[in-house]
Amino acid sequence: MSADWQLSGYTPVRQLGAGASGRVLLATHDATGAPVAIKYLTAALGDDPSFRTAFRDEAQLLVEVDDPHISRLYEYVESPQGAAIVMELVNGVSLRQMLRAHGPTEPEAALCVLKGSLAGLAAAHARGVVHRDYKPENVLVGLDGQSKLADFGIAVPVGRDGGGSVSGTPRYMAPEQWTGAPAGPACDIYAATATFFECLTGRPPYDGRDLITLRNQHAQAPIPTEAAPPPVHELLRHGMAKQPADRPQPAEVFLAELERTAAAAYGADWEERGLRELARRAALLAALFPFPDGTGGATSLASTTFGAA
Repeated sequence: MSADWQLSGYTPVRQLGAGASGRVLLATHDATGAPVAIKYLTAALGDDPSFRTAFRDEAQLLVEVDDPHISRLYEYVESPQGAAIVMELVNGVSLRQMLRAHGPTEPEAALCVLKGSLAGLAAAHARGVVHRDYKPENVLVGLDGQSKLADFGIAVPVGRDGGGSVSGTPRYMAPEQWTGAPAGPACDIYAATATFFECLTGRPPYDGRDLITLRNQHAQAPIPTEAAPPPVHELLRHGMAKQPADRPQPAEVFLAELERTAAAAYGADWEERGLRELARRAALLAALFPFPDGTGGATSLASTTFGAA
């Protein structure tokens, strides 16, 4: 793969970020002028035939997922020079940036994040797509306080079975993920709940300094509910249950439990107050937005395609 390869039909504007799975560029679609985010996969992923085959299959499903809680995948393109994913551009900041800058949120705001996440996961799971690497970096919050999931199935090798390999982000990985077992919807529910815990407390549920300790904590340590407000303890116990079968599934079931818990504990207007707090926090970080003046982003291209260059 060539590090200099660029996808035709798009004009790059600037780099938005980079990580283990690739670099993300803000670009414009030449035919429509619409802003998009393009993720150029690292050579380690793009050159792996098993990754390409599996992700190609999954991308065909992802392009059909049109949900307000998911950063939509418009196009996956591969060529001898490289592989890239064209995604909806969300004009906002990641939950990670927000927590780093302002610390834990009020319970209502954390519940709003979890609600949006479960809604997005439900839409993906209905198509047979599992995120596999849910974490605060992959939740984007806009000026309206609404959140979207990003980077579906991109950050980790995608496969129909685990093949004995462990993939994901250790602080948010469900116990079964550590064994290399096939990732399923229950893994996403666990990771979303672990992120919910971090919204509430400012830290992940487990803090092991090495992988062996973290693995043991996720598999055996009690769920540290005492650090969170008492009204949400049952949500944490259910969503982070050690056994996948003990977690509420599908995601809609957990979503209904969340709605009941939130209304009973924080009143009928809990969501309105939570969104207001998230919007306020996002506005304080507007300088980090792809479009700091609030314009652009969350655009929709005229059509969705799946191609090979």
